[in-house]
Amino acid sequence: GRKMSDEDDLEDFEPDLDGLEREDDDEKETEEWEDYRKEGEDSEGWMSTPLTEDMMKEGLSALCKTGNGLAHAYVKLEVKDRDLTDIYLLRSYIHLRYVDVSENHLTDLSPLNYLTHLLWLKADGNRLRSSTAEHLTWPFELLTPSFSGNHIHMVTGLDPQKLISLHTLELRGNQLNSTLGINLPKLKNLFLVAHWAQNLLKKVEGLENLSNLTTLHLRDNQIETLSGFSKEMKSLQYLNLRGNMVADLGELAKLRDLPKLRALVLLDNPCTDENDYRQEALVQMAHLERLDKDLYEEEERAEAGATRQRVKEAQEAEPEPELGPDPSPI
Repeated sequence: GRKMSDEDDLEDFEPDLDGLEREDDDEKETEEWEDYRKEGEDSEGWMSTPLTEDMMKEGLSALCKTGNGLAHAYVKLEVKDRDLTDIYLLRSYIHLRYVDVSENHLTDLSPLNYLTHLLWLKADGNRLRSSTAEHLTWPFELLTPSFSGNHIHMVTGLDPQKLISLHTLELRGNQLNSTLGINLPKLKNLFLVAHWAQNLLKKVEGLENLSNLTTLHLRDNQIETLSGFSKEMKSLQYLNLRGNMVADLGELAKLRDLPKLRALVLLDNPCTDENDYRQEALVQMAHLERLDKDLYEEEERAEAGATRQRVKEAQEAEPEPELGPDPSPI
């Protein structure tokens, strides 16, 4: 029975974990492995647990035809919660399309760079520290990668030219302190929910060009100001800011530029204690349909419309400030 890996030269390569000298035709390969292993040795002292052929046999499923239609390969792998510290072996399984390596101790995903057909990746609950993209050259057409519950504090290396298919990015429960680096104009759904006081976002920045973003989830961060939203975000329909620190109702005016915003969640922000909170939100955003869990009633709409009209008339009635030189004191 031929193993289901694709590159014969890699097929029998079993890295030696005891540090014993081992002759290998391809020295470069061994050096790469050593570098990879050093990087993966976490200071917190996890036992080294590499992915093995036996685990692969258990985790592989979904036999499909490969490119030329003549051969078959397994395209799905699930190796959740196996205490894995490295997935070096994946380099030889280039036909995988769906990979779930959640709940392990991985610090590096670079072996995935060999999986050029990868469409779906779940790497939640690992020990990824740097950006999700730093070890990845993204040769694949990933649609919805998920990196929840890692130790990521900054996003770098996401190239919009390469990531044209990416429509959902899942980064909840990391240690993000900035939204910079997520400049992906095709992105539709972005999840930066904090969970258990992990993400430390204080404001929204660098998302101005996400013109296809429809859902933005920022629950339980430390956001105080609503700057950073722009009219370029012309598809945004759902914005969840529950459990942040927005205290001033005046901040809602900064969401006026979002033409498609239909649902806004602001529960557990200090500003929701104000008496006219629901009304003020609707005055600022005429097209809002739902605030928190409640849809707006017709009479609330009428009242907000009347308030907007009054404000407009008051502004128009104000005399124009006189231009011209300051009158000199007599």
